[in-house]
Amino acid sequence: MSHTDRRKKRLPLSFSLLYALPVFAAVSPAIAQAADVEAKAGKTTVASKTAPRTTSKTTAQPVARKVTATKKNGATLKSVADTSPKESNSPENVVVTGSALRSGRYNPNPVQTVTAKEIQQTSATTIGDYLQRLPSIGSSGTQNTTQNGGGGMSCADIRNLGSSRVLVLIDGKRMIQTMGNGAACADLNNIPSDMVESIEILKDGGSELYGADAVAGVINVKLKHNIQGGNITVRGGITDVGDDRTGKISGHYGFNFDHDKGNISVFGQYMTQGGIMQKDRDYLSKPWATDPAIGSNPTYGSGITAGSRIMNDSTGLDVVANANGNGTHPFTSADRYNYGSTSSLLSYLEQGSLNGDAHYDVNEHFKLYANVQYTHKASSQMMADMPVTGSVYPSNLVNPLTMPTNAPYYDSSWGDNSYMYRRYTELGGRESNQASDTYQVTAGAKGKIVGNWEYDVSMSYGDSQTTYNTLNQINYNHLMQVYGIRQLDPTDSSSAVTYDPSVCQASAGCALANPMQNLTGAAKQYATFNEHDHADYQLRDFNARVHNDKVVKLPYEHGGTIGVAGGIEHRSEQASYHADPLTMNGDSAGNSSSNTGGGFNATEVYAEAKIPLLRDAFLAKDLSVDGQGRWSHYNTFGSTQTWKLSIDWAPVRDIRFYATLGTSFRQPSVNELYGGQGISYDTANDPCAQASSYGSQSAAVTAYCQKMGINTATFKQPNNQISTVTGGNSHLSPETARTYTIGTTVTPRWIPGLTATVDYWHYTIKNMIGTLPTQYIVDSCATGNSYQCQFVNPRNSTGQLTTVDNIYQNVGGLRTSGIDFDLTYRLRLGWQDMIVLNNNFQQLVSYLQQNEPGGEWNNYAGRMFYQGYGSGQPRVRDYATVTWNHNNFRLTYMMSYMGGMKWNDGTSDVSCSTYAYCKTPGIFTHDVTVGYTMGRWNLSAGVNNILDKKAPFVADGATNTNAQLYGSEMIGRYVFMQVGADF
Repeated sequence: MSHTDRRKKRLPLSFSLLYALPVFAAVSPAIAQAADVEAKAGKTTVASKTAPRTTSKTTAQPVARKVTATKKNGATLKSVADTSPKESNSPENVVVTGSALRSGRYNPNPVQTVTAKEIQQTSATTIGDYLQRLPSIGSSGTQNTTQNGGGGMSCADIRNLGSSRVLVLIDGKRMIQTMGNGAACADLNNIPSDMVESIEILKDGGSELYGADAVAGVINVKLKHNIQGGNITVRGGITDVGDDRTGKISGHYGFNFDHDKGNISVFGQYMTQGGIMQKDRDYLSKPWATDPAIGSNPTYGSGITAGSRIMNDSTGLDVVANANGNGTHPFTSADRYNYGSTSSLLSYLEQGSLNGDAHYDVNEHFKLYANVQYTHKASSQMMADMPVTGSVYPSNLVNPLTMPTNAPYYDSSWGDNSYMYRRYTELGGRESNQASDTYQVTAGAKGKIVGNWEYDVSMSYGDSQTTYNTLNQINYNHLMQVYGIRQLDPTDSSSAVTYDPSVCQASAGCALANPMQNLTGAAKQYATFNEHDHADYQLRDFNARVHNDKVVKLPYEHGGTIGVAGGIEHRSEQASYHADPLTMNGDSAGNSSSNTGGGFNATEVYAEAKIPLLRDAFLAKDLSVDGQGRWSHYNTFGSTQTWKLSIDWAPVRDIRFYATLGTSFRQPSVNELYGGQGISYDTANDPCAQASSYGSQSAAVTAYCQKMGINTATFKQPNNQISTVTGGNSHLSPETARTYTIGTTVTPRWIPGLTATVDYWHYTIKNMIGTLPTQYIVDSCATGNSYQCQFVNPRNSTGQLTTVDNIYQNVGGLRTSGIDFDLTYRLRLGWQDMIVLNNNFQQLVSYLQQNEPGGEWNNYAGRMFYQGYGSGQPRVRDYATVTWNHNNFRLTYMMSYMGGMKWNDGTSDVSCSTYAYCKTPGIFTHDVTVGYTMGRWNLSAGVNNILDKKAPFVADGATNTNAQLYGSEMIGRYVFMQVGADF
């Protein structure tokens, strides 16, 4: 069945509820008794849940209390830490992300909680791998499947708003970022998954409480604390074809001292993830360069060939050197280079982490705590062999690589002004590797001030240093010398050239070579180099917080007790990027970059008040409002204020309604302002090479090309990539946003264990900071949008595009909205058996983006930016789990669904009446995990993608699929096993 014959399948909103209703009707008479038995037994099985729901029983900075469990035979089990707060009489009265106050049982902010158990029961090796399962996590971040420019980082994205709008916290404190060439984020690969107690995801704006970069939401990673005893866990995994071999060993040990007033805990982990090569997935190993027209054959690979390709626009010459360099033959599709044969699909990743945690309670007024985290991470990816077409903008070296007519290797039949494209396969594939050392130290004190007033004062310092290496690069200046090419005008990249062997003879180590043959010996060594870049990011963050959950009771019947919290934060963030000298002076054939650096500091004051207007009143089991405000002063952009209001109303105990409305002010991040600029080779088509495909605008495109002397009837683009300048922009302005959420939670008494929630959310961003698809920029310019033409740099002497500027800009605005439906149902079938059903569903209602200030709004809902590593906005996503617990045995089934999407090149949808492929169908994947506890031993094993579902076809020009969206399916069937022992 052809792609165009497939029908888009929508997952109904009531997907999980329809399956659950027959069960509810059959078993509801026995549920109440079973639930009472469970409560008395004190057993808890936690599934993913969203707030306002019953919240996690872990606090951001828990206080340890020793709890002793007893076996049936009376023997004492090992002591464990009870992390419920001393100040509370109920484990449900805790601090949840989105508020600085203890929330009671419910919280109006939409917070999803993921437990350590849920992460460990999947095949996910890193936190980022797990989060990609959740419908609220978008595809515009960076993952381990991002090979070209990913840098081995894992950057989370909420609701496809970008990782720069997500704030990552560790135990409620800001996490240090990692900076690269054009990218920076709080790298989730730096947090060992086995060290995580739970993860809380605030799926709503949090700028008022946490800071400017919480526009989309907050990810708060809560680590394990107050450990007593030890554990060692070993895990191994492999795909069914023998790659992505993953191994992990972790351990922790902790103990109390001084009559349980203090605790010291240490944690360590070492992990390796083997990676996957593209050639090892047959259906991805021969990438389509473009999406062909209906009835046409696809074009495979790159037109930059392994043999020297000689072209002349005046004569129409297009020949390729024979394998032995003796003579040429006309270029055919058989000469195209398959870059999939040497490229990675999944990065190799190695990580070692050490963590120390301690606290000592001098008294209730003075409790000291400290946490130290250190991670060394190494990652690497393979890219295709080095291509050379000419110099890299803004270098003044000749572009394209023009052949001197007086050279001994020049064929007079070629004519004047012939030029060469070549892939230097003799060097081997390019290897990019990264090594980072990241540490963060947080220390502070907390306790009671007087009455119900409490404080928490802390200081964090973090530093992340990363070295980026790219091996087997070409020194273009040296390559010209090896070929004896001298530029007559060194200041003009379009200058004429002449053959002058003295340019090589005068350079130590240089050896002359014939460009029609492979480089060997001294010539090869002289023309190649390894690129080395270095980045550094530093964070200093001082926090002083106070709160009182019981300031004063409202002076009327059914009035609650007002809670107040506030604080001050001062932080500074600095970053620097030191580029390789050869990429700075324009000598590299593959990249250009510059040294850069900068930073900012901010002083902020924030406050929160929670007012329970009614409690246990008629039609008001609970009615409360919450207000938050933040005043911020930046040394870069001055002062601003943001605010957030929430209301929470439960007319009866079975149903609850809530709403939030908040504002955000996001100053550009350090990376967006000062990130190093470099070259990215984005998949995109030159409009002049496909002018006839623009329909009613074809005449405008043809006229645009003719002005530059291009004949669209004969013009060819040798490769479906355009060199794109990416990186920071110090002239950016701040962006503003407004977010609101409306929802309801149902917990019916007649169906104990059931919680169902529906949330409607909406974001509006103005003066949005971002980048655009390269295809959109070149298309807009060619079709008459003069605003975008400023980003298209002058073409070279052959009419080929040199580079497109796509650095961070204030591109316009964004409006997006959707519906979340979450269901949790816990059913005890008897003394030994329990079923836990959990479902997270997201329906995207709208995704409208404005690509330039004052421009038109583009509808991207249900669309995929299919070229290169493009993101996608599926209208439907769902993640469901069912767990059966029987005594010490447990079985979990997991299902993921992603809806189908139309393909969009950034300008318009791909026409289904013109092109062979225009959309991608919806896709289901299924995982199964089993586990067994035997005394101090914990055993688990599982299969991810048990049906070996293949990634759907996408003519992305790189991998034949979309790595941002279908990373799990690219890996294929994956098997893992884990063994852990307590001591």
